[in-house]
Amino acid sequence: MQTQTTSLKSSLNPRLAGILIALIGALLMSFDPIFIRFSGVSGFDTAFLFGLFTAISMPFFIQFRDERGLLATLKESGVPVIYSGILMLGSASALVLSIKNTSIANTFVILSAAPALAAVFSRLFLGEVTQRATWIAIGFVMIGIGIVVSGSYETGNWFGDLLAVFAVTCVALNQTLLRKYQHVSRMASVGVGGLLLALVMFMLASPSSFSLETWLIMALMGLFTAPFGRVLSQVATRYITAAEVGMILMIEAVFAPLWAFGVFGEIPPSASLLGGGIILVTIFLYAVVASRPGRSSV
Repeated sequence: MQTQTTSLKSSLNPRLAGILIALIGALLMSFDPIFIRFSGVSGFDTAFLFGLFTAISMPFFIQFRDERGLLATLKESGVPVIYSGILMLGSASALVLSIKNTSIANTFVILSAAPALAAVFSRLFLGEVTQRATWIAIGFVMIGIGIVVSGSYETGNWFGDLLAVFAVTCVALNQTLLRKYQHVSRMASVGVGGLLLALVMFMLASPSSFSLETWLIMALMGLFTAPFGRVLSQVATRYITAAEVGMILMIEAVFAPLWAFGVFGEIPPSASLLGGGIILVTIFLYAVVASRPGRSSV
């Protein structure tokens, strides 16, 4: 993973490379709802299986893909990798509980605040100044997300909404943390987060009731698409700001309904098409501007 991203950075404008890496990460994570729907298990079970398989896959990939090896990678990543894992535990578990206690529409609206929060945290803790073009793009992306969920928006339970606020805060803090500590292995960060998630959710899950099909489906998600989507989203923070990564990851809300349409025949409402179009055009234009020679900070 480290070799590929280094090669990508050397062959492209570094900012454009960061944007592309974040886009691929968002694309991989957008498959999560498809696997969850096919698996037929509850949110707690999904979180447990995702954490379990992530904790299994990441050490193997670190050992075979990172020339330092697993132990050296963890040692060199230091204490920040534990902090990152704890933040991933907080975001993933709060997200699951939020969806169980409020509407998905409410959760998506609150999660759309991630890029703005990341910009604020980057300013407070890193001294990074988010440029006007980035704030404008963040604003249009959040408008697009709002339109996407407007057609199905329902009044949610305040506790579920509060959990979504906690989840998005953890996401933004983790992006900012990894932006600061560039040396932290992104695979190690996701692996530690997966291990903590599996340990906590084991107390709430029912592994003995899972069918073989559930294990296989969640293995595909937990070993490949879900963890590597998160790894790439964290790798992107080495090349672009946490606010920009958060903004680009919002495109996941556009991809997921498209896969649902292709796999399950679910026709997206007109609001989803309009909002998704705004998000796609905004990120495309932002990528074009960011890739211009000499634009070191958009």
